[in-house]
Amino acid sequence: MATPESVTVLGISGSLRAGSHNRKILRAAAELLPPGARLVTFDRLGDIPPYNEDDDAGTTGQQPEAVREFKNAIAEADRVLIATPEYNGSIPGQLKNALDWASRPRAEDPLRGKRVAVVGSTNGLFGAVWAQAELRKILGIHGAEVLDRELGLPLAMDAFDEEGNLVEDGFRDALRDLLEDLAASPVPA
Repeated sequence: MATPESVTVLGISGSLRAGSHNRKILRAAAELLPPGARLVTFDRLGDIPPYNEDDDAGTTGQQPEAVREFKNAIAEADRVLIATPEYNGSIPGQLKNALDWASRPRAEDPLRGKRVAVVGSTNGLFGAVWAQAELRKILGIHGAEVLDRELGLPLAMDAFDEEGNLVEDGFRDALRDLLEDLAASPVPA
């Protein structure tokens, strides 16, 4: 079993926007991980085509390259951290699409048994709480070991300085605690 000193965490932002608050959260997470743990990010979510069973391995024998890279990145990581915005009360379509691809075929789902934490941010007052709940449900269906914690960053436009550094101390402390739980072994109750 991985110790915090040897844990690789895969960071996935549900936002495709280069300057998104959720990408900034992942940058902060890289600094706040326990000593020796490291964060790598998957930045090709926008390259994953819409899920189409005709393009799945069952028909063509080969999933698209970006899908294979996504699934490999999950499989190679010890843990996963997903930072999601909230679009219309749920998760962004591109994130849901990528997770649909990851679940196929079911027996090879790289999220099964993987320890995952979810965070979210919005410019509104609720910090993507509905999107986080929806995402934890989806990840549970995948068979992931999802930390049952909610960590939302409301009013995200005020939480970062001009260089994109997280300056909201309460969220920063809560994120550090979440990352310690994510990197720890075994899964906290």
